[in-house]
Amino acid sequence: MDLVSTIKLFKYYKRLADQTFDQLDEKDLFWEYQAGNNSIAIIVQHLVGNMLSRFTDFLKSDGEKSWRDRDKEFVLLLRNKQDLLDRWEAGWNTLFSAIEHLDDVDLQEVVYIRKIGHTVPEAIQRQLAHYAYHIGQIVLIGKMIKGQNWKSLSILPGASSIYNREKFKQPKSKGHFTDEFLDTER
Repeated sequence: MDLVSTIKLFKYYKRLADQTFDQLDEKDLFWEYQAGNNSIAIIVQHLVGNMLSRFTDFLKSDGEKSWRDRDKEFVLLLRNKQDLLDRWEAGWNTLFSAIEHLDDVDLQEVVYIRKIGHTVPEAIQRQLAHYAYHIGQIVLIGKMIKGQNWKSLSILPGASSIYNREKFKQPKSKGHFTDEFLDTER
């Protein structure tokens, strides 16, 4: 497992959600497509609950903490945009604090999630896939809300050939696909 690449992917997906939050008003974060559908705020509550549970005492205790109330993550508790952003950052800070300093020995360890053993890379990849899934939902909801006012988070529609032409003018190089995107980190 390339931990550096994996951390870049976590940062990439976090950035997609951050750029979505930047485009939305407070009320938008609590909007539901239909009654019973998850709002962005609910998805954030769930992701943060998962991050805190999985990455607190990451190498030492089961990733499903006894104090986690997963069902409550789907009951709206966040009250405003600032509260949402503060919780969001707390979740990510817990994740990055747990994985940024792992070494080769740590990567050989087994961690448990609901008493099922995972190698450290398997556990991290499991969470990366889970977070990408939900962040895709956040972006889609943001795009639904903003409609024509949505600012694209990737290559603009109809601009692929121009983008590719510029890329192919450059010499071949080694790098991670997120490097250019994350260089503009806020």
